Amino acid sequence: MYADYYKFSGLPFQLTADPRFFFGSSGHQKAMAYLTFGLEQREGFIVITGEIGAGKTTIVGHLFDTLDSNKYVAARVVTTQLGADDLLRLVAAAFGLKQEQADKATLLQRLEHFLIDVHRSGRRALLVIDEAQNLSVAALEELRMLSNFQVRQDTLLQSFLLGQPNFRDTLAQPELEQLRQRVIASYHLGPMTQAETVEYIEHRLRTVGWQGNPRFTPDAYGLIHRETGGVPRRINGLCSRLLLYCFLEGLNEIDGNVVTQVAQELASEMRAQPAPRPAQTALAQAAVAPQAPAHPPAPVLVQAAMSPEAERRLEELEEKVARHDRVIRQTFAIAADYLDRSRE
Repeated sequence: MYADYYKFSGLPFQLTADPRFFFGSSGHQKAMAYLTFGLEQREGFIVITGEIGAGKTTIVGHLFDTLDSNKYVAARVVTTQLGADDLLRLVAAAFGLKQEQADKATLLQRLEHFLIDVHRSGRRALLVIDEAQNLSVAALEELRMLSNFQVRQDTLLQSFLLGQPNFRDTLAQPELEQLRQRVIASYHLGPMTQAETVEYIEHRLRTVGWQGNPRFTPDAYGLIHRETGGVPRRINGLCSRLLLYCFLEGLNEIDGNVVTQVAQELASEMRAQPAPRPAQTALAQAAVAPQAPAHPPAPVLVQAAMSPEAERRLEELEEKVARHDRVIRQTFAIAADYLDRSRE
């Protein structure tokens, strides 16, 4: 809705990774340099770690967009809690190989034959393992064994391991010494600075045709960086809600007050409702307990049950309901306008 209102060509802050929006912060450029170096080595493992939403997947997607498809065959696997055999099946499926009802020996043979065929065609096979922190030691060892496939001195498969910071703890385990010896490049992707956060926001906005509407004030940028810690996915989530809020309120400027209000709303939505204290529970039970007709509930009980905190939450709920009502009405107005234009 807000994309049409601000005349954007698309959504600037979608949460799914999109290489079109790649932004080369200092950290992202260093990560790209490590990935490029790893590709030039033509062997081993490249490890990229970072916090959730730091942009690891976007970086690799951007790298692959720059690769010549006539020279590379790339596959990506997003892991969950997988055993070694299940990981082999996912790798085979990612490369388009049949893996149903095949035992481990058959899977390894199919993968080796496929990798040899790729090599003979003059191309290189690349494997990206996303969320690598979920892999067991046995599964990581299976990946190391895949790196043993060779034709003469040429390694047939090169792997990129993307994971959260705790993946480094996994790699440090003694059982993975041989895998560590094959890691030729490793980099930890940190958050963006405040200056980079400003550039990042404006880069994504310009990508969809932003012409300065809505305008972001300097204090808004500072608060966005503080609230998100400079993590791209958090920035996307907050900025998307900021644009929706301004659309609903008919605003053309995002200042510090708007950022504070929207950030508080997001925090309240994510915050778990506290469990009622025993005294509150007993009072609530007394308020709703069936009473004899001759003894109706005293008004004081009702007044006590509606605490100031409850009144505040009720007001917030009423405000959200009113806002949702405005969204629905404006959506119908946009749809009606579109139908009227389509009939002309």
